[in-house]
Amino acid sequence: MTNKQSCLWIQTPLASLDERYAGGIVVSNDKIIEILAKGQKPKNKITETFDASEHVLLPGLINTHHHFYQTLTRAFPAALNKELFPWLKTLYPVWAKLTPQMIAVSSKIALAELLLSGCTTASDHHYLFPDGLEHAIDIQIEQASALGMRVHLTRGSMSLGEDQGGLPPRTTIQTDKEILDDSARLINSFHDNKDGAMVRIALAPCSPFSVSESLMTATADLAVEKNVRLHTHLAETFDETDFCIKMFGVRPLDYLARVGWLNDRTWLAHGIHFNKDEIKRLGSAGVGITHCPSSNMVLASGQCPTLDLEAAGCPIGIGVDGSASNDGSNMIQEVRQAMLLQRLRYGASKVTHFHAFDWATKGSAGCLGRDDIGEIAVGKQADFALFKLDEIRFAGSGDPLAALLLCGASQADRVMVAGKWKVIDGQINGLDLPALIQQQINLAKQLAS
Repeated sequence: MTNKQSCLWIQTPLASLDERYAGGIVVSNDKIIEILAKGQKPKNKITETFDASEHVLLPGLINTHHHFYQTLTRAFPAALNKELFPWLKTLYPVWAKLTPQMIAVSSKIALAELLLSGCTTASDHHYLFPDGLEHAIDIQIEQASALGMRVHLTRGSMSLGEDQGGLPPRTTIQTDKEILDDSARLINSFHDNKDGAMVRIALAPCSPFSVSESLMTATADLAVEKNVRLHTHLAETFDETDFCIKMFGVRPLDYLARVGWLNDRTWLAHGIHFNKDEIKRLGSAGVGITHCPSSNMVLASGQCPTLDLEAAGCPIGIGVDGSASNDGSNMIQEVRQAMLLQRLRYGASKVTHFHAFDWATKGSAGCLGRDDIGEIAVGKQADFALFKLDEIRFAGSGDPLAALLLCGASQADRVMVAGKWKVIDGQINGLDLPALIQQQINLAKQLAS
């Protein structure tokens, strides 16, 4: 759709989240220009139609927390069956050997897997910058651009080594100056704050147990100066709470407030171990929370109190988290996991499939501070995921929307990003996927050796 006058009508979907566009949507360039109720005809001159009568139409799914590089260490033998801290201690020395080629291929693998599962916008949290990997984020931007994915890439950091009471080995950390200088470089070079932006940069010290207090404060100051968002892991495990009390003398949320992060510029990964007072404070501040259900189950970290946080005022999004603690990058499956895990906490009637879809779309957009994506409405970006129900897992299903999650959809048939089809008939345009997979296999073996 390169012609400025083109108008595509995605016509009469099998099912959609809202009856207001049951008759379809009209797209021109990268935006939605009309939504049509059932039986309604477009006002604009249509130059192209797509019959969606066999497709469930969703806003593009938005992944708000990931670690692309971890696709190289899925089901890593030495890290199996461990909780977070010992799991990290096992994998940090392996990840310290990452190369630029490994970052390129693992990022493309993660993005392709996400795209095929209906994800149109992805946030990655990359915090490993050993010697030779100083431009890891630049590499990720190249790979996202090649695939046409919308990304929020966070400049992560680790500055507190094992010898200073932290968790990561010294070979994986940088100085505060190196981190802050490169953060400013990336923002100045790549961050786009306009509607429809394909690349945004956020600042993301890894966690309280891997960075110094001074870096957390300086990062918050830089985020205000550059008008970018803040991201980190917080309240993921009881071990983290114990670490914060021992190292900083306060619980994780009090530490977050002390370093200037308790505001609506911030979104947090996990957010499991908050008490009632802390949930109120988070909601009052408008802090976003990314729920990572599969990772939380694999590492036995606990369950995010999503409905309580949401009721307090927090945007709730969904993240697949790293592919060494999931161990996949499949967004539609993560939406299913979120629904099922949260039903265990709140009950089946309190967490519907609509809740889960909302977290993965509008809620995730809220975490990223965006109002141009995450929903289907006039003026929003033309980001969509369309799923067919023609696999054996759907045979005999009734409600098409519920079936996507209850029957376990795993792959989209069509995906559009910014008005351009990126997935057609379950295949990514222009990508030699078998060759990419083989590259990944070879590099994973190299990294593990």
